[in-house]
Amino acid sequence: MQALRRTLGFASQATARKPRVVVLGSGWGGNKVARYLDKTKFDVRVVSPANHFLFTPLLPSTAVGTLEFRAVQEPVRTIKGLGKYHQAKAQKLDVENRIVNCRDIFSGDTFDINYDFLVISAGCKTNTFAVPGVTQEQQSTVFFLKHLYHARRIRDRILECFERAASPVASEEERRDLLHFVVVGGGATSCEFATELSEFLEKDVRKWYPDLADLVSLSIVEAGPNLLAGFDETCWQYYTKHLREHNVDVRTGCAITAVEPAEDGRVSSATMANRSTMRFGCMVWSAGLAPIKFVEGSSLEKGKGGRIVVDEYLRAADRVFALGDCAASREDPLPPTANAAEQQGAYLAKCFNNTYYKAGADGVMPAKPDPVVPSAMPFAWLEPLDNLWDARSEFRYVERGKMASMGMWGGVADLTKSEITPVGGTLTGVTAFASWRGAYLSKQ
Repeated sequence: MQALRRTLGFASQATARKPRVVVLGSGWGGNKVARYLDKTKFDVRVVSPANHFLFTPLLPSTAVGTLEFRAVQEPVRTIKGLGKYHQAKAQKLDVENRIVNCRDIFSGDTFDINYDFLVISAGCKTNTFAVPGVTQEQQSTVFFLKHLYHARRIRDRILECFERAASPVASEEERRDLLHFVVVGGGATSCEFATELSEFLEKDVRKWYPDLADLVSLSIVEAGPNLLAGFDETCWQYYTKHLREHNVDVRTGCAITAVEPAEDGRVSSATMANRSTMRFGCMVWSAGLAPIKFVEGSSLEKGKGGRIVVDEYLRAADRVFALGDCAASREDPLPPTANAAEQQGAYLAKCFNNTYYKAGADGVMPAKPDPVVPSAMPFAWLEPLDNLWDARSEFRYVERGKMASMGMWGGVADLTKSEITPVGGTLTGVTAFASWRGAYLSKQ
């Protein structure tokens, strides 16, 4: 189909129009900006291939059925006062003429959208580290875990593996291979998914497939020296012990160098750096982040990891701002986490509402925004406590701590560097789970 080019330009009006803010992405940063912008001052447009904001920390629960998909998403169109939403992918950026070229995800048609201010919060994609076979086997036996459709496909594949193994013509060796599930990566998402899957295998599988339960195995593979890199040692040791107590084969210091389909096409084989192999029916790859094509192809300056370089006010170019996983300052890059993106989104919305609106569509941009207090507190009802921090023009990240759930009623919380708790340290078990789940449920 030939691309249909059309421009979503500005309608001529006798009266002054509101400046248009185009937000690329509907994740933690983009969603916060779009929802917090003052719609009486701005015409807000969102461009995103996902028509919803996704509560990513709860995504592993949906892949095994603990939570339904509708419980972890919030439609973009529920944003009050939103000008327009386009379910599309940004392709090219023309900074000089303030134009973003986009491609409709359904028809493939392309269109241009003009902006007065651009907020790039497009996130990242899963990093395969160029391991042979990972991309080729994707959606067959290898799956990423970053979007809602990923979780759906993982759930379908898990059930397919059990139904294939239940076939009377399957050998015991084939059944063991089909029922070997592998999680690649040692971050919070990987660990949380491994825990959710372990609980599913221990409880539901024994009820639904009692004759197959003893053939099931689960492995988690991490190239680094330990799981939960960046967490306090107490936390990652506790989590590792928990996984092993639930019969999860934890392999650290172990990198996968290739993935190959088996001859029968039903299971695949992974080769390790030590040349050992493992056959599996389903692999969930959550081992790192890489820049998306739009970011890679843009003329904006990029730094380490291909992230857009921003200054202390999150500016990437004239009237262009970037935040979240796809952006980082050169001097003090923040980790690509939901906490960082959400705080950046709230900060940027305040700057727009308090300062940038004065520049309008064609006025001179100020050298820096008026000072604002950071969005330090994770709960909406605690937002008045943000005023305990000094107001600053530059963005300030407030460390809230790190958390990872361990299924129902378990988890770890690293508060050793937290700036919002009176006492630091670490939490494990029910207390950590309550803190983790409460923090995210409060945002729904």
